[in-house]
Amino acid sequence: MAKIWVVVQQREGQLPRISWEAVAAAQKLAAHLGGRAEALVLGAGIGPAAAELAKASLAAVHVADHEALRAYTPGAYVATLAAAIRAGKPDWVVFPHTYQSVDYVPRLAQEVGAGLLSEVTGFAADPDHPGGLLWNRPILGGKLVSAVRVKGEGTVLVSVQSGVYPADAVAKGEAPLQPLAVDPAEARADREILGYEEVAGEKVDLTKEDFIVAVGRGVGGADKMGPLEELAKVLGAELAASRPVIDNGWLPRDRQIGSSGQTVAPRLYLAAGISGAIQHLVGMKGSAVIVAINKDPGAPIFNVAHYGIVGDLHEVVPALTEAIRAAKG
Repeated sequence: MAKIWVVVQQREGQLPRISWEAVAAAQKLAAHLGGRAEALVLGAGIGPAAAELAKASLAAVHVADHEALRAYTPGAYVATLAAAIRAGKPDWVVFPHTYQSVDYVPRLAQEVGAGLLSEVTGFAADPDHPGGLLWNRPILGGKLVSAVRVKGEGTVLVSVQSGVYPADAVAKGEAPLQPLAVDPAEARADREILGYEEVAGEKVDLTKEDFIVAVGRGVGGADKMGPLEELAKVLGAELAASRPVIDNGWLPRDRQIGSSGQTVAPRLYLAAGISGAIQHLVGMKGSAVIVAINKDPGAPIFNVAHYGIVGDLHEVVPALTEAIRAAKG
């Protein structure tokens, strides 16, 4: 029976959506290999986060609650997790793929001599190696997907791309809380934290949204955004955009979806005037339902859309808004 761990990310005692996505991935992996996943959470004063994790179907929630871990530093995290991995010898350790995990997980893999699979988008049984797994991960900026097989024995660290495993898919249950030992002498901060600053003045976290209306170059200009804003209002959605819209200054940069923006997986993603360049698709293809509006029937966005409308968005969007308004009564 394989031993599966998942290391979640928290901030000020709160778990972001991508941490729950990692839990969903670990649960699916454990179900495939047999057994139940265990979760680890690090920080200081993280009782609320640990309590939320304990409501998931997990074998245990290991809590490293220590002042040395209050502010994230790679040295403290690597020291704490390396000691836990050496003692527990898990087969797989799942992480959310974030700027934080990109910072310290490769160093952790080197410290414990573990394999490393970064930014995976799924796994399946390996037909050529009974009991083995084939992992998918994007390469060349998402233009291709590679199938990867792990060689050798021992622990493997895996980071999961945002939007691949829906946070809503986490199986509920009741897990016991267990303290995870922290050695203050080893968990020393290796950098001085001067403060935190939101990048580019972000005002909206699109990763938390269930409904998104995304706008592409086809809208034609900032002065033509009104009908899209009205559609978003009727749907109770947030407005987002592809990179050309952002580069032209029609919407602020925190609204960008794609490889150089945010990666989202809402319940509904409505793309209007977006052609579907691969850099955009990697940021939204995990959405539960994708609706595309484009006057070009050959637009790549239709290859990933569940529903497609071929037509001028300036004619389709107002009609769609009125239809939704009428349906709502």
